[in-house]
Amino acid sequence: MATSGEAPESWYLALLGFAEHFRTSSPPKIRLCVHCLQAVFQFKPPQRVEARTHLQLGSVLYHHTKNTELARSHLEKANLVDSAKPLLRKAIQISQQTPYWHCRLLFQLAQLHTLEKDLVSACDLLGVGAEYTRVVGSEYTRALFLLSKGMLLLMERKLGEVHPLLTLCGTIVENWQGNPIQKESLRVFFLVLQVTHYLDAGQVKSVKPCLKQLQQCIQTISTLHDDEILPSNPADLFHWLPKEHMCVLVYLVTVMHSMQAGYLEKAQKYTDKALMQLEKLKMLDSSPILSTFQVILLEHIIMCRLVTGHKATALQEISQVCQLCAQSPRLFTNHASQLHTLLGLYCLSVNCMDNAEAQFTAALRVSDLTTHQELWAFIVTNLASVYIREGNRDQELYNLLERINPDHNFPVSSHCLRAAAFYIRGLLSFFQGRYNEAKRFLRETLKMSNAEDLNRLTACSLVLLGHIFYVLGNHRESNNMVVPAMQLASKIPDMSVQLWSSALLKDLNKACGNTIDAHEAAQMHQNFSQQLLQDHIAACSLPEHNLISWTDGPPPVGQFQAQNGPSTSLASLL
Repeated sequence: MATSGEAPESWYLALLGFAEHFRTSSPPKIRLCVHCLQAVFQFKPPQRVEARTHLQLGSVLYHHTKNTELARSHLEKANLVDSAKPLLRKAIQISQQTPYWHCRLLFQLAQLHTLEKDLVSACDLLGVGAEYTRVVGSEYTRALFLLSKGMLLLMERKLGEVHPLLTLCGTIVENWQGNPIQKESLRVFFLVLQVTHYLDAGQVKSVKPCLKQLQQCIQTISTLHDDEILPSNPADLFHWLPKEHMCVLVYLVTVMHSMQAGYLEKAQKYTDKALMQLEKLKMLDSSPILSTFQVILLEHIIMCRLVTGHKATALQEISQVCQLCAQSPRLFTNHASQLHTLLGLYCLSVNCMDNAEAQFTAALRVSDLTTHQELWAFIVTNLASVYIREGNRDQELYNLLERINPDHNFPVSSHCLRAAAFYIRGLLSFFQGRYNEAKRFLRETLKMSNAEDLNRLTACSLVLLGHIFYVLGNHRESNNMVVPAMQLASKIPDMSVQLWSSALLKDLNKACGNTIDAHEAAQMHQNFSQQLLQDHIAACSLPEHNLISWTDGPPPVGQFQAQNGPSTSLASLL
C-alpha cells in the first residue's frame, strides 16, 4: 500500500491503467474495472482526482451496467456534468505532455457534450484531438478522432463536411501500418460510416461495393488473434469496439440495407444471426450498446414482418422493444418516436385508422427533428397514407403533402423517401380519379426506385399503375404492369402487393376471356386472403394488441405477455 505522501502518479496511474485494461478486455471485465477505480478513494486523493474518479465510475456504471442509481450517485459526487466539464477542460490544458491522457480527456469531454446534444462543441473537441494526434505522430488515434467527428457530422446532416472528412479518413486508414486488429477495426469504423451515409441518402444500389468491403473486413477480423496490443506510441492505446460488437454492427447495417432494398428474407436471416450473437454477448457483457443494437434490430425485423404477413409476431416483438425501453430511460428517450411509429404501422396493417393516426402523431410529438429528419419524413409520409385512406381529411392531408413535396424543397436528402413521396402523391391522385397525374407521379417513383433497386416501391408502383390502366380499359398495358409486380412481390415477399396483384390478375383474365388463368388467379387471391385474415385475427386477439391505445408516457409493461405473430396492408407502403 502506498503512503499518503507518495506522488499520485505511481499509484493513481497504475490503478487507472488496470481499470482501463479491464474495461477494454474482450469481453469487458467491468466488475474488476470498478474495483480498481474504487480503490483510488482509499488513498485519500486530492479533490480534483476524487471528482474525476467519481465521474469515471459514474460513466462506467452508466454505460456498462444496469445500476443507474449508483451511477447517478457517483455523477452527483462529481458535481454532475456542469462542473465535470470545467474540471476536464483544466485537465486537458495541463495534460498536453502526456498524449494518452490528453486524448482520453478530449474524448471524454466530447462525449459529455454529445450526451447534452451539443454536437457543435463535441465536433470542435474532436477536431482539436485530430490536430493534436497529427502533431504527436499518432495517425491511428487521429483516425479515431476524425471518424468520431464524421459520425457526429452525419448526425447533424452536415453532408458537405462529411465527404472531404471521409475521404481523408480513408487515406489515413489505408496508409496506417500497425496492429492488424486495430487497422481492421479502423476500416470497419470507416466503412460503417460510409454505408450509413449511403443508406441515410436512400442509395441502396450505390452502397453495395462498400457493404461488400465491410463484410469482407469483418471476416478478416474474425480470423485475427486478440494479441495484447502494445503500441510504441502511448497515444495509440485506444480501440473502438470489441470485435464481437463489430460483428453485430455489421449484421445490423446489412439488415438495414436488405430492408431498404426489399430483400426481406435476407433481412430476417441476418437479424436472427445478430440476435443470437447478442444473446450470447449479453450473458457476459452488460454494456448498454448491446441493448441499443437489439432494439434497432427488432425495429427493422418488425417492419419486415408487417410486410411479409406476420402481424402477430411483429406485435409481440413491439412488446419486447417496450420491455427493453422500460429498463433504460435513456434507451426509451432515444427510441420513443420509433416505437410509436412501429405501432402506427401495425395499426395501418390491421385497419385501425384512428389508432394509426394517434400513434404517428405521438411519434412526431416525441421525435428529435435535429437528428432524426429522415424518421420525421417517414412518419409524415405514413400519416399522409392514413389521411388518404380515411378520405375525409383533405385539409390535414394537403398540409402534410406541402411539407414533403418531392418536386420542391424536399426536406431530406434521402432518395428512397423522395421516391416514396412521389408514390403517396400518385396514390392520392388515383383515389381522386386524376389518372394522368397519378401516372406521372408513379413513373417518377419507378424511375427513382429502379435507379437504386428499391424493390418494394417498384412493386407498389407497378401494381398501382396496373390498376389505373385496368380502370382506363387498357388491359394489355395493365397486364404488363401487374405480372412483374406479382413476380417482384413474391420475391420480396410482400403479402399486400401479392393480394392486390392477384385480385387484378383475376379481373384482367376474366375481362380478356382467359378462364383458366382467371381461376388460377382467383385461387391465389383466396389463399392470400385466408393467410392475411387468419393472421389479422391472431394479432388482434393478443393482449399486446392493447398497445395501440398507448400514446403518452413511459412504455407500458406488465399488462402484456410477449409471445409471437404476422402483417401487411396496402397502406403500410413504405
